[in-house]
Amino acid sequence: MRMRNKPWAKPELEACPWFVGEPEKEKGRWRSRFVNAVPLYLELGCGKGGFIAAAATADPGSNFIAADLEFKMLGVARRKCAAAYEAKGIGVQNLLLTRMNIEGISQCFDSTDSIDGIYINFCNPWPRKKHNKHRLTHPRQLMQYREFLRDGGLVRFKTDDDELFEDSLEYFRQCGFSLEHVSYDLHAENRADNIMTEHEKMFSEEGIRIKFLIAKKLSEAELMAANENDEK
Repeated sequence: MRMRNKPWAKPELEACPWFVGEPEKEKGRWRSRFVNAVPLYLELGCGKGGFIAAAATADPGSNFIAADLEFKMLGVARRKCAAAYEAKGIGVQNLLLTRMNIEGISQCFDSTDSIDGIYINFCNPWPRKKHNKHRLTHPRQLMQYREFLRDGGLVRFKTDDDELFEDSLEYFRQCGFSLEHVSYDLHAENRADNIMTEHEKMFSEEGIRIKFLIAKKLSEAELMAANENDEK
């Protein structure tokens, strides 16, 4: 079900000090937007903000950026995040929301930003072959992430879609990532670090198993060593 338009969303975001309306201008200097020099994590496609609100308030020792394309989604996320911080009695110092087309994310980040980790939660599966290139885990996206994700940085990916998950396993292997963890039933693992998203709760209640992986970016040296071993 599509979300109705939120005419209040854009003006509220534009008045919000932790909303970045022109992310291209922050390329190479995202870390300077935060008070503390601590690990920096990025959520791609934050939707209504349930995940990032919980993650950022639970970990004040890290900084977070949450990106989405639609003002209406980001408007709801802003309100949800503001409420989460208020409930804990703390100010918003470790979170930025931003509006961007993630398919062109290399226009907004570079290696200087040195992102420590990326979260991709329940992105559009784009099931038709001719549309696969729009997936947030497609190789053309993963190669962009490699530009600004630090060596050893982790991508955490969750989905309800079996085909997208299987394809993504191969995408990560193709693009210089090692698969550190793969689960076909995340909730059966009872991971203490799992933060439920709105979609995750909905799919789980429908009896759909949640697929989950953690992929690590291999350095160029590690990739060269792996290729040399394959050739032997």
